[in-house]
Amino acid sequence: MSFNFILVMQYIHNGNELTKLPMPSHHAPANHTINFRTLDLNLLRVLDEVIAERSLTRAARNLSLTQPAVSNAMRRLRDALGDDLVHRNGQGIEPTPRALAIWPSVREALHQLQQSLAPSQFEPASAMTTFVLAMADATAGELVPGLVQMLEKEAPGISIHLAPLTTRDPRRLLEEESVDLAVGYFPAVLADLTARAQVGKAVNFAHERLYDGEYVCVMRHDHPLTSGPLTLNRFCGARHMLVSFSGQPFGFVDEALTAIGRQRRVVMTVNQFFTAARVAARSDLLTVLPRHFLTVTGMSSTLAVRELPLEVPTVHVDALWQRRAQNGVGHQWLRQAIVRAARQVFED
Repeated sequence: MSFNFILVMQYIHNGNELTKLPMPSHHAPANHTINFRTLDLNLLRVLDEVIAERSLTRAARNLSLTQPAVSNAMRRLRDALGDDLVHRNGQGIEPTPRALAIWPSVREALHQLQQSLAPSQFEPASAMTTFVLAMADATAGELVPGLVQMLEKEAPGISIHLAPLTTRDPRRLLEEESVDLAVGYFPAVLADLTARAQVGKAVNFAHERLYDGEYVCVMRHDHPLTSGPLTLNRFCGARHMLVSFSGQPFGFVDEALTAIGRQRRVVMTVNQFFTAARVAARSDLLTVLPRHFLTVTGMSSTLAVRELPLEVPTVHVDALWQRRAQNGVGHQWLRQAIVRAARQVFED
């Protein structure tokens, strides 16, 4: 939340009537009385961040406070509520049952307050802001042209900065607010988020499926392997170039090969699909590229395309963002614009 002070109320005014938010008192000691007249309600903002982050350090950073100040706030809230609220668990902290019980009411009250104090509805036509997106060059080549058309027609004052996607787990980039939205193939991240949700842990990120990518084998038009079918033996016997964000010579194709007891020889790694297409068009190296990206390169006439001779998992391309950022000014419009750009490309 962008405001610096909090007036989170245990009571929400409804006309002339004050309706008390549900507070499951059965978790508090029977002889402990909470005096809401003297409770510093700013402490509830600290509680929300601490439970969401499971870290005093990250909560302090998000709140622009020092860690001792956050610790002191939690101590004061513990004294007021008669519950420890959090306890150490390895390198992080875990909320108590009492803290987890009151957290939904606290978070909802904060959300309602933010909505009431937030600026008027976002107007793309008059907005002057900048968004940072992280994605691979193949994804950018497919989505950005449509996104630019939307900006020109609907939001001429909005600027977009593209950052290279160098990891399959961009959560740190999002946590540090280096980027507003990441677009790519994040199977391990989505699996982790699902697992956390299933056991009741906080899920600080949201995602939306944009499209499913289909990958093909690419080589120069006069490559020796263009004659005859591309069998698994011929594929594995060739020299390969891999697009790798991390620089590691091992990708999802190699995982699929390992699963059937085979391997290929990767002799070069590059960090861009466009570079891979250029090199493949002028060498004997084979590479694997997204099918839709081939038309973006402008090199279709110099490249031959063959189906992969093995089954590989479907590559799901998702947009990923921080939950706490999703109600920020314009963030919802940004997400909708990305979805519209993806639909435009893949429906065509």
